Amino acid sequence: MKNPMDRQLENRLSERAMAIGREGETAAFGELLDLLGSSSANARRLSASALGKLAWLGVDQAAAVAALAPVARRDVHPQTRQYAIKALKAYGVAAQGCLHDLHDMARNPAEKDYVQRDAAAAAAFIEEAVRVAASAAEHHCQRCSARVTADEYARSQQAFQRPFCDRCFDEVFLARRNFEMQVEINKTIAARDGTVVQSEGERRIADWLIARGLTYRYDAKFRIIAEFQIRPDFYLPELDVYVEYWGLDTPQYKMSMYKKQTLYQQEGKRLVSVYPRDLPGLDGLLSAKLRHFGFAP
Repeated sequence: MKNPMDRQLENRLSERAMAIGREGETAAFGELLDLLGSSSANARRLSASALGKLAWLGVDQAAAVAALAPVARRDVHPQTRQYAIKALKAYGVAAQGCLHDLHDMARNPAEKDYVQRDAAAAAAFIEEAVRVAASAAEHHCQRCSARVTADEYARSQQAFQRPFCDRCFDEVFLARRNFEMQVEINKTIAARDGTVVQSEGERRIADWLIARGLTYRYDAKFRIIAEFQIRPDFYLPELDVYVEYWGLDTPQYKMSMYKKQTLYQQEGKRLVSVYPRDLPGLDGLLSAKLRHFGFAP
């Protein structure tokens, strides 16, 4: 139980966060970022709310979003996550890098219903803000630098989250389709729940997750960073963890692996890497690594 001094400190921090938001004290922006890391859940919640109120007053939007995003994803208190989500919504286009996480929170059965609802609303608002901003901007093809029309931009963004003219779009689309067809052809091994995977290592991971009742998405597309989409082997929405099985040893594969691992690290994602050498001790490895992210075997 907290002693009176603890309660007094918590009340003082909470009142300060409320005052900053109420008065629109942009000069106290840095103080709010510090309060967002407080040990008091109430102070964190009110700090997130205040940051949302400062969104339109000229504060550093990138810094605000960077501070709010991990709170929205991982704070142990659902109401604090909810307030951080609402604050991210206020930052509109600046928060577009959070769309993947917001969509996952909206679909995550482990989340409170009000967190799911506000995450869905925030994602919809941010997507509309991005659409409006894009329609007013001039864009150029990422491959050939030609100016792209609004229709070309919309088409390529929907498919690749990158701008392409129609000619380059067709070439990229064909290459992507061929790659995805090859991936599907390689899926020949069935896990216990019927999911068809590409390797024995992936099957063993899938069966391990199934046996422990962990929901997973296999080979789903995720946009963890602006303009870049990945297909992790496994994503565990209840833990917000990605599991990758690095099963090959070719130079080209290793280059792709290092690039992917770097992206996960840069974006602060929770990654569990599994290699062929780990398979004999898979149970111990996954239990230990996932326990670090909140899994209770």
